Amino acid sequence: MSRKPVHIAMYSGGASSAYVAYHMVQTYGRENSMLFFTNTLWEHEDNYRFMHEVADYLGMEITYRTDGRTPEQVFYDYRFMGNSRLAKCSEELKVRQTIIFLEELRDEHGLEPILYFGIGRHEQHRAENLKEFYAHVPLEPVETRFPLISTFREEIDAKRIIQENWGIKLPIMYDLGFSHANCGGRCVRGGFQHYAQLYQVWPEVYLEQEEMEEQFRKHFDKNVSILKRNGGPYTLREYRATLEKEGLERYLGVQDDTIPCVCTI
Repeated sequence: MSRKPVHIAMYSGGASSAYVAYHMVQTYGRENSMLFFTNTLWEHEDNYRFMHEVADYLGMEITYRTDGRTPEQVFYDYRFMGNSRLAKCSEELKVRQTIIFLEELRDEHGLEPILYFGIGRHEQHRAENLKEFYAHVPLEPVETRFPLISTFREEIDAKRIIQENWGIKLPIMYDLGFSHANCGGRCVRGGFQHYAQLYQVWPEVYLEQEEMEEQFRKHFDKNVSILKRNGGPYTLREYRATLEKEGLERYLGVQDDTIPCVCTI
C-alpha cells in the first residue's frame, strides 16, 4: 500500500529554515505540508515569537515535539557533559523525537515524509551528512531535500526577504551578533567565539552555563567541560578568566570550527 507524501519543513527558528518552509508551502500547498519543531526547552523566547509569526504568515500551524527534559537533564541522565564535539542533548531532544515522529506518520497516518532543510551551499557537508543519516537510521529511508542548494541558482537573502517583504522581525539573537539562535545562546556545540559573544551580550547566561558545568563536574567527580583546548578540558570558568584578562575582542573574531545542531544529527 503506497503512502501519501507529506512535505515537512524542519523548522528551527532561523531565517533559512523559515524561507525554505515558505518555498515548500508555496510549491506543494498547505494541505500537503507541515512545519515541524523539536523543542529543547532552552530556546530564547523571541525564537518562539519569530516562528509563530512566520507560521501565521504561511497560514500554517507548528507541530511541536518535546522530550520533556532540558539539555542539562540529559547530561545528568547519561552522566556525560555535552560539548563542542559531541552533543547527546541533540541526539535525545532533537534526533530521537524526529525519528519517532516520522515513524508515527508512516505507521499511524499512512504518510510518507519528505524532509526540507534550510542548509545553504556553504554547508554542503552538513547536507551530505543529513542525507546519509536519513537514508540509514530510520526503519525505512527518508527523502531529504535542500532547496537552498538544489533549487535556487543564486544565494537567497532570506533575512532581507523576511524583514522587508514579509514584515517580520528576525530573532533578536541575530541582532545581538550570534551566528545561530540555538538554545538561547547556551548551545554546547558553540565554540570560543560563541561563548565570548555570550559573555559580552548576556553575561548572566554565561554564568549560568558556567555554574551548570561546575556542578556537573563536582557531582560526578569528572574533569570534563563544554569547551576543549589542546585536546583536553577547558572550563567556562577558565575561559572567563582568560576573557577578562586578555579582553573579549581577541576572541570575538575567532572563527569557530564547530557547527550548531540542527533537528537531525
